Amino acid sequence: MQHESYHFDAIVIGSGISGGWAAKELCEKGLQTLVLERGRDIKHNKDYPTANMSPWEFQHRGEMSREFLENNPLISKAAGFGEDTAHFFIKDADHPYIQEKPFDWIRGYQVGGKSLTWGRACQRWSDFEFKAPEKYGYGIAWPIGYDDIAPWYSHVEKFVGICGNKDGIDAMPDGEFLPPFEFSCVEKHMKDKIKEHYPDRHLVQGRWAHLSQPKEIHIQQGRGKCQARSLCMRGCPFGGYFSSVSSTLPWAESTGNLTIRPNSVVHSIQYDESSGKASGVKIIDAITKEEMVFTANIIFVNASALNTNLILLNSVSKRFPNGLGNDNGLLGKYICFHLYRGWAGGIIDGFEDKYVYGKNPTETILANYRNLYHQEMDYFGGFTTFAGAYRVRKEGLPGNVPQLGADFKKALSEAGDWHVYMYMQGETIPKASNRVYLSKDKKDAWGIPLLVTDVAYDENDEKMIADFLQQSREMLEKIGCRNIYAYDNHQAPGLDIHEMGGVRMGKSPEDSLLNEWNQLHHCKNVFVTDGACMTSTGNQSPSILYMALTARAANYAADQFFTGKL
Repeated sequence: MQHESYHFDAIVIGSGISGGWAAKELCEKGLQTLVLERGRDIKHNKDYPTANMSPWEFQHRGEMSREFLENNPLISKAAGFGEDTAHFFIKDADHPYIQEKPFDWIRGYQVGGKSLTWGRACQRWSDFEFKAPEKYGYGIAWPIGYDDIAPWYSHVEKFVGICGNKDGIDAMPDGEFLPPFEFSCVEKHMKDKIKEHYPDRHLVQGRWAHLSQPKEIHIQQGRGKCQARSLCMRGCPFGGYFSSVSSTLPWAESTGNLTIRPNSVVHSIQYDESSGKASGVKIIDAITKEEMVFTANIIFVNASALNTNLILLNSVSKRFPNGLGNDNGLLGKYICFHLYRGWAGGIIDGFEDKYVYGKNPTETILANYRNLYHQEMDYFGGFTTFAGAYRVRKEGLPGNVPQLGADFKKALSEAGDWHVYMYMQGETIPKASNRVYLSKDKKDAWGIPLLVTDVAYDENDEKMIADFLQQSREMLEKIGCRNIYAYDNHQAPGLDIHEMGGVRMGKSPEDSLLNEWNQLHHCKNVFVTDGACMTSTGNQSPSILYMALTARAANYAADQFFTGKL
């Protein structure tokens, strides 16, 4: 029999971007809520050891040692990984998985999860993305559309603080924005030239989770204005960018209804045959290896997409021998991701007398211009293009001149060429053949089966990359660049950190796991609102959608709880 203190109104598995939002909304509604996090505890400010360090204060000037790189070939590939941020990422050997095909699974196990190291781009999905999979026949219908989620986008944006401009673009709806970071002179030139040659292509200021001008709600959170240091992934002492550690979790804690339990590796969700509901969550203490069970009326699974799949697959019972809610056998299938293989850039002349001050933490965004109003290409889906311009330091004096002395020092202090870059974030097509499943004979340090990833690119991806490279090269020429390059980096799936699917939403329990409220069709008191719930990927950054879906589902769950239905 469990001790009474082991029972809560709600349990949230995971403390990252979506888990933090589930905790905030449930606690605000008055539910006693337990957040389970498999990693160590992190407190805002207190646990940002490198936040204010200068480059010369790091033992290896920001680089990792050869020994570390040899022992951690996977995690050290992650964007932003370095000596200053390594403490917010796992080590490869501590958390193994099996790659049936190459798949780079990037993780950070601590309170706050990857909300401490995320990219922070926050564009809204348009209705094009919700409707396209069914309309063009490359996926199932979403059970919701833009109008259903729009009010929740606003709810989240006001609390998080998203900078941006209202641009009136069909492919990327406007939101509740704080003032944007300004274009540089070259970025303004890029915008004008692209518009001149392509009237249907829109380059806009970055829509990013940064407090460019905090409002009262942000000050109440204890957060302040972004200082444009671009040291975000170390943890921001100003709370200038959004993370669950600086925002949602402390807010939830202030209600008096939140309990956070770090070092809690979730083994499975327990199912009660008599009630037909999930009864609780079994964990393994990461330090003591002790098994414990916490019970609750409502369970939110926000462990990040692949770990959410793992937990549900490992939650077996007499009623669900193949994983919780998995009557149709689709759990773990239709894994998808974003396509980041295309890059392009060049050098632009004519702005040598212009400089920029500060470090803009955002990037400009070229909204998707493919397959919007009709299917125009020989591939499905579209792509967002992130772009920008930067100026490098002059290389120095010619090789036949001594590389020392006053002239050399003066040369190094002068700015060099302006460079322009573009890279893609493309939609991928959900397919049953892209899947994850549990190993039958290999387990981790806590006795939990290892996850096997079986995910790959397809012909649709190759055609989209080729189109991006051709179009980007053409635009760079129109902008006036020289020394133009465009290439496919051929990186493995996963490195984009936007893995999605496996527990997708849908209109029918025949072809999906979750209904329109993110509830498991066959176990109504379990909700999944992280990337695992995604029916398709769209081309916009997904994190703000996870937050909106979570806030919407948590409010629905709380209402159901207080009316005695959960």
